[in-house]
Amino acid sequence: MDFKLSDEQKLIKANMRKFAKKYVDPIAAEIDESGRYPEEVIKLLGEKGYMGMPFPEEYGGAGVDYLTYAIAVEELSRSCAATGFTMSVHTGLACGPIALFGNDEQKKKYLTPMAKGEHIGAFALTEPGAGTDVGSATTRAVLDGEEYVLNGSKTFTSNGPVADTFVTFAWTDPEDKRKGMSAFIVEKGTPGLTIGEHIMKMGIRASQTSAVFFHDCRIPKENLIGNPGDGLKIAMSCLDHGRIGIAAQAVGIAQAALDESIAYSKERIQFGKPISKNQAIQWMLADMETDINAGRFMYYYAAYLKDQGQSFGKAASMAKLFCSEMCFKHASKAVQIFGGYGYCKGQKVERLLRDAKITEIYEGTSEAQRMNIASNLLR
Repeated sequence: MDFKLSDEQKLIKANMRKFAKKYVDPIAAEIDESGRYPEEVIKLLGEKGYMGMPFPEEYGGAGVDYLTYAIAVEELSRSCAATGFTMSVHTGLACGPIALFGNDEQKKKYLTPMAKGEHIGAFALTEPGAGTDVGSATTRAVLDGEEYVLNGSKTFTSNGPVADTFVTFAWTDPEDKRKGMSAFIVEKGTPGLTIGEHIMKMGIRASQTSAVFFHDCRIPKENLIGNPGDGLKIAMSCLDHGRIGIAAQAVGIAQAALDESIAYSKERIQFGKPISKNQAIQWMLADMETDINAGRFMYYYAAYLKDQGQSFGKAASMAKLFCSEMCFKHASKAVQIFGGYGYCKGQKVERLLRDAKITEIYEGTSEAQRMNIASNLLR
């Protein structure tokens, strides 16, 4: 068993760290405050090949393994969780269904510009009445000649306000709750497609989130991904992939919290000495370092299994569960180390705590991950 990163992985990790320090750190606080989409950074990420890292070069990707991609997500999220999430959703959830289940024509037409970062992708699965319970979705797609007609609505669609390409899910056979859902590609500007306004959130504010509405929205039947009835399989498979990205994002946030805590504890003087000299602070830092490394190796392992073509769903759920809860716990510890200053607007640790919470919620709540893990154990 080799725990060392390859030379390529070390290089990409270092390059993403340099990129994030140069382009993301200077704007992170501003885009958090305003909720502004960091279009200039996303464009640069595309130009440098980061937006389609795990996809074949023939379809515009960089051809690297999933572990290398996840490492890049961690480093980007260390500077700005919202920017890291934007890349993660685009790659794992929007590009993923087309890359894994699409046909060659769909890959050429949609995946290639998405992998190059020329088009941004969104993943539209969640509905107002259907979050974890995907089976309660009500959006329908009816085949009418050479077109599918979509009617329904989605909510919390990540990248929705800025997306060029939507991957969405609708019932083609509402009576079959196992194989009645299908997956579709919908282009921005399609008549009958309406995008809601950006939803301002507690954290990751610069990541763009909106409702999506389909009203007699007609799309070519060629935009069906896979076969009719493959929708649930496609959604669950891509969420497994996405959870590796969220685990990596959570580790990045937690690492940033530790970085800030170490620096502050060395500078903050109380009772005539830096607070880093106090055992209570040292134990907090030690716990943070231990848990961050544990989480890092958990997502490394899930990505490794995926890259080896082995079953990785349980490992992805375990990584997502542990890393997200670890992230929130230690972001809170960072605020505690900063004391009153950490609770004030403008401090990075205050932003990190707000950003950390969502990692326990999206792409499957902590409770849903525990259900996934238990169901694997009890088969």
